[in-house]
Amino acid sequence: MSLGDEKYVLFTTYRRDGTAVATPVWIVSLDDGTFGFTTSPTSGKAKRLRNNNHVLVQPSDSRGRISPDSVATQATATVVTGSAADAIRAKVRAKYGVMTSVAKVLAVGRGLVKGKRVPYGDCGVVITLTP
Repeated sequence: MSLGDEKYVLFTTYRRDGTAVATPVWIVSLDDGTFGFTTSPTSGKAKRLRNNNHVLVQPSDSRGRISPDSVATQATATVVTGSAADAIRAKVRAKYGVMTSVAKVLAVGRGLVKGKRVPYGDCGVVITLTP
């Protein structure tokens, strides 16, 4: 099974001090053999990727529990905007359907409760597996 066929992957980024931070994310296959997902440009993932683009990806469930018999894979990741992010967003919508709208409503609601607007899925992340 390809990484793009998974429903969730555990996406691990690294803080400046080297501490690993793992987050489950939706994943889609992109046309050029890479993978992607959408995120907010203000998310911790996007901020950490600006400092260190080396990541680990591994199939998981929605809570980040590793899938049995799965293996973590080294990769690099890049935050993208514009048409590249639009292409990822379209693939995420096609794969996950109405859940993308539900997730956006929940994120916007969470932002309202906290008293700040949080952009939702305004950028994409392109993952390239390390050979």
